[in-house]
Amino acid sequence: MAKALLTLRVNGERQTVAAEPHHTLLEVLREDLGLTGTKHGCELGECGACTVLVDGVPVLSCLTLPSEIGDAEVTTVEGLAKGPELHPLQTAFAEEAAAQCGYCTPGMLLSAKSLLDHTTAPTREEMAEAIAGNLCRCTGYTAIYEAIDKAAERIREKQPAGARS
Repeated sequence: MAKALLTLRVNGERQTVAAEPHHTLLEVLREDLGLTGTKHGCELGECGACTVLVDGVPVLSCLTLPSEIGDAEVTTVEGLAKGPELHPLQTAFAEEAAAQCGYCTPGMLLSAKSLLDHTTAPTREEMAEAIAGNLCRCTGYTAIYEAIDKAAERIREKQPAGARS
């Protein structure tokens, strides 16, 4: 099968790749763009290891064809940091030991980022709902909730008083 030329917006940059038309977004990100932070997991859409953000919404990249996303912005875990400055979630996950083996962490971070983009004061129920599609076999989730809480607090501290949600 002939490769198709695709142009994607990934982590703020336009990327053009020649990819097999049947390759998933996960395969294109990892194999063609070298963005290996997005993980292969079950490849059935059940574990969340491959979660990326498409226009800010968590999407399972193992079930998404790149041709389906058009000109949408794709954010991978590599796109969370701003240069050398880590996103508050990345720092909090490290501080709270929320990333043990680390395999689920990229997808978990992106699901949590989507939540914190909508509210900087999430309840435990909102956190649980936001990461419900991301399976972790190591932490028991308590450290993950604590890390999301800590990141939310840091984000709130940086916001002007009138902008807090």
